[in-house]
Amino acid sequence: MGPGPGLVAPGPAPDARGDRPVPTPPAVQQAPAPTSRRALVYLGVCVVLVGLNLRTVFSSFSAILPEITAAAGLPSWAVTVLTTAPVTLLGVFAPFAPRLARRYGAEAVLLGAMVLLAAGLAARGLPLPAGATVPLLLAGTLACGAAIAVGNVLLPSIVKRDFTHRLGLMSGLYTTAIAASAALGAGLTYPLFQATGSWRAGLAGWAAPAALVVLLLLPVAARHRSPVSPAPAAGAAGDSPWRSPVAWQITGFMVFQAMMSFSVFAWLAPILRDRGVDGATAGVIVAVSILLQMTGSLFAPALAVRLADQRVLNAVVALMAGGGFVLSIFGPLQLIWVWTGLLGLGQGALTAVALTMIALRTRSAAMAVRLSGMMQGVGYGLGSSGTFLVGQLLHATGGFAAAGVMFAVVGALAAVFGWQAGRDRAVQER
Repeated sequence: MGPGPGLVAPGPAPDARGDRPVPTPPAVQQAPAPTSRRALVYLGVCVVLVGLNLRTVFSSFSAILPEITAAAGLPSWAVTVLTTAPVTLLGVFAPFAPRLARRYGAEAVLLGAMVLLAAGLAARGLPLPAGATVPLLLAGTLACGAAIAVGNVLLPSIVKRDFTHRLGLMSGLYTTAIAASAALGAGLTYPLFQATGSWRAGLAGWAAPAALVVLLLLPVAARHRSPVSPAPAAGAAGDSPWRSPVAWQITGFMVFQAMMSFSVFAWLAPILRDRGVDGATAGVIVAVSILLQMTGSLFAPALAVRLADQRVLNAVVALMAGGGFVLSIFGPLQLIWVWTGLLGLGQGALTAVALTMIALRTRSAAMAVRLSGMMQGVGYGLGSSGTFLVGQLLHATGGFAAAGVMFAVVGALAAVFGWQAGRDRAVQER
């Protein structure tokens, strides 16, 4: 049995270099947790439902990208920006989440993020004159990127704080929900477009589930008014993951994971259609691939928590994801379901274990939220270059072969950094 919610179990702490265990101080009291089992379950459900809304903005746009481009006359620069900007914004806004959480409380900030996400999703589909289409898409994308960045950072810290006794389960559930979010966007946006005859409705429809989560989070935010962690003690004020070799190894792992992950959301459907797959079938293939991501996301954190270290696990899932991506571009089209399935399983597990490293490599919720802000700020900021480079390589070569070579390299680098991040070491805390 682990400690109750709100207490972080003591574990081995590294020395100043982050590579040798030293004695651990007593358990650190964190912000008040839910006061009853029912409240804890309700919070867990909200965490999962938030995750279920964090990727539809990416996969919904790419699912009907040719239709949007044709109907709205999007210039090539706009397509590149709209597929790249959301991931870049995750890196830009992620560092602000820990500061906001310390000042206003994680639940209140999460509620605000979901309000902003619902508004951004709705804005992308507003029926405005043709000349306002690109500015509106950009504005909605900006709002969504900022909101998702905050949600990405806060969910792992809430799990670390309130679900230490069920760390593998909750990490698996919320990362699975994130993968499911992408699957829903990829699989349902094209049918919604066909049913309504409007690409605007296909995009704006995803504001409804986000608005529902806003309503569910209202009582949570009202009940949790204290921040995710109390003001740091004088001796802990200087603790920073930015000076930790362990934190930089995890961050490098996140960079290459993000390069592949968001390139899947943005470009897998166009890759399939470029290979001759029709739009409806491409949407189903991408959705099934992302559903398999859910399988990897569900089981990988539980396995990671049980292992003495995660070196082999991290390297294997990175190579699975990279290999699946490369084969989806170069492999025989008759086996496309196999290649995209391998990609889905590998990518789901890869994303999940990268996020699980936040909890496994920290001893407190305070450090977890700092590490989360660092690794996701840098990880998504640099990881967004993946979608951008694919777009540039497509424009320069007229095909996706060069992108296939790029992702062979990216997968190998993810395996190298994953091996380093998987060592049983923790970010230093005093």
